Amino acid sequence: MKKNLKYIIGCAAVAVLAFVVVSFSCTGKKDRGSANTAFAQTRSSSGTGAVNVSQSSLNIIEAMQDVNRAISRDVLPSVVELDVVETKKRAKNPFGDIPFFFFGTPRNDNNQEEYKEAGLGSGVIIRRNGNTFYVLTNNHVAGSATEISVKLNDGRKFDGKLVGSDSRMDIALVSFETSDKEIPLAVLGDSDSVQPGDICYAMGAPLGYSQSVTWGIVSATGRSGDGIGNINDFIQTDAAINQGNSGGPLLNIYGEVIGINTWIASGTGGSVDLGGRRLIKKKKRAIDEFIADRKITYGWIGVSLTDVKDEYKKSLGIEDVEGAFASQVFIGSPAQKGGIQAGDYIIELNGNKVKSVDQLVRDVAVLKAGEKSKFKLIRGGKTIEVTVTVEKRKEDISSDDSKLWPGFVALPLTDEVRKQLKVDDDVKGVAITNVMPKTPAAALRLQNGDVITAVNGTKVTTLSEFYNAMDLTKNKSIQFDVWNEAGTITTGSWKIK
Repeated sequence: MKKNLKYIIGCAAVAVLAFVVVSFSCTGKKDRGSANTAFAQTRSSSGTGAVNVSQSSLNIIEAMQDVNRAISRDVLPSVVELDVVETKKRAKNPFGDIPFFFFGTPRNDNNQEEYKEAGLGSGVIIRRNGNTFYVLTNNHVAGSATEISVKLNDGRKFDGKLVGSDSRMDIALVSFETSDKEIPLAVLGDSDSVQPGDICYAMGAPLGYSQSVTWGIVSATGRSGDGIGNINDFIQTDAAINQGNSGGPLLNIYGEVIGINTWIASGTGGSVDLGGRRLIKKKKRAIDEFIADRKITYGWIGVSLTDVKDEYKKSLGIEDVEGAFASQVFIGSPAQKGGIQAGDYIIELNGNKVKSVDQLVRDVAVLKAGEKSKFKLIRGGKTIEVTVTVEKRKEDISSDDSKLWPGFVALPLTDEVRKQLKVDDDVKGVAITNVMPKTPAAALRLQNGDVITAVNGTKVTTLSEFYNAMDLTKNKSIQFDVWNEAGTITTGSWKIK
């Protein structure tokens, strides 16, 4: 398919210019007949259309049209509609068909009943193993489904089975069985080569209209912020999508899948010049793992990352520097063993610059367990380099907040923070926010809004001084002097385990 498309791509590359030519080549045509009658004209045998357009211009536009047709013809058969049903629970109405609001909501929350909720999405067939075909889609489409129906472009329906799903990457894999070996498979492309301005195509079943095709250009790459999963890496495009497009493929001009339609930025549910699609390259390994283990294995180093506002960077000594701030670290984690501490500002991973928290999360996630990785970071105004041996992410370990040190996020006492917390000007230190339950901070009874004025008896006035005082390589236990409206107290000691 790729060779066929490349055959007609040469002319299509200048399609934009062709539209300009057309706009200046069109001339008006008067209706023929009497003043009271007009007849629709048929196209002449010479090929003359409704407007006067040069043949060279038409050749270019027709070449682009041939590309669109070829992609639609060759790829649409691998795009499916997914009808899903989720089984959910709700409070059972003891009054039968009489609505709750008539009597008030029942108090017995344990008296629940199951109900089914139907949904619609799209998917793309990417692999076959014998009579088993595998469909790639979104986790939010099929990840919680108890019933799945896979509808092909020719109208045939098959019972689908959820192979695996992953909420962090928002992907799911669905399988169905058939002896038909002629069902085509989509080809996975290289999303890392995608650039703004590239032509792209979106396919799926928007609003239930199956086998739909839209096209546009790539507006940007590396977008984030949808709130779906925590490994965000989106391609923004102006190709129109709607509800039901989720899970369908995003294609390049060669008909290769470069992304999966995932979300829409809109106040109404319709596309408004922004559609987010997860990059596909990092999903190839995920597909293999799905089929083999029904789960995805992520790399883990054990740090909690936070974006740092520009007005706080001065207090950390990292002004005008891009990176990701390690606000907390898991005790006993690969990061802590390798020398990363809470308060470190990570600027490079294996020689590649870190530009954001989202980027570092993605890059760490694809690291293999046992792999040694070099991190360059800023600590106390100095740049240092440490080596961390990556481990396999385990939910029971990564979610054990009792080992998350210190268990809160510190803020500098700016004028705005002082005003919000009602902290006197003569109080020097760092403010406590985002205290998490079961953490060392919670065990020491620290509260949001408290101000730490000293660590192990050493006064602190800036974030940099605060994190330097908490150096776990120099301290076997930590205690804080804490100020609040009731006065200043010294906490108990938290011993490093």
